[in-house]
Amino acid sequence: MKKALIPIIIVGLIGLFVYTKSVGVYNTFVQTEETINGQWAEVETQYQRRADLIPNLVNTVKGYADFEQQTLTGVIEARAKATSITLQADDLTPENIAKFQQAQDQLSGSLSRLLVAVERYPDLKANQNFLELQAQLEGTENRIAVARRNFNQSVQAYNSNLRTFPNNLFAGWYGFERKGYFEAAAGSENAPEVQF
Repeated sequence: MKKALIPIIIVGLIGLFVYTKSVGVYNTFVQTEETINGQWAEVETQYQRRADLIPNLVNTVKGYADFEQQTLTGVIEARAKATSITLQADDLTPENIAKFQQAQDQLSGSLSRLLVAVERYPDLKANQNFLELQAQLEGTENRIAVARRNFNQSVQAYNSNLRTFPNNLFAGWYGFERKGYFEAAAGSENAPEVQF
């Protein structure tokens, strides 16, 4: 009778170990996923800050009647497109992040064209409202870069944890999947060409 009890005890201990390990892995995934969700919210907050500054910038520039209307229209349309794409924290697949990033990159390009066009208007460049808005936009761009970096670091930690053994086994059981990164925009490896 005692010899028959030993395999049952061993199986019970192994089962207890596997259960304890799986609960720990599950809790770790939940915690790191929540970190990613928080970092994603920060990314969205910074992009929203930029979107909120743009109407003020456009209205300041509109005061100069001879300013290029096509440039302003491009910024307004890019802002509308960028703010229409929303991405929930539980849907951060590489494909969805790429779509979100593409819309934001189009807005960044439109803003760059606007700021280049402003160079031809010395009165506008000297306007205090414009200078303040431009400084706020530059600060926001820096905040966006920091928020994206922090998000990518959180995703990297999560994805690394997800792919290591034996966590990869438990991740499949619990339905945790790889998250997507923000990546550099196509062509960003090339320096912009400046012409005078």
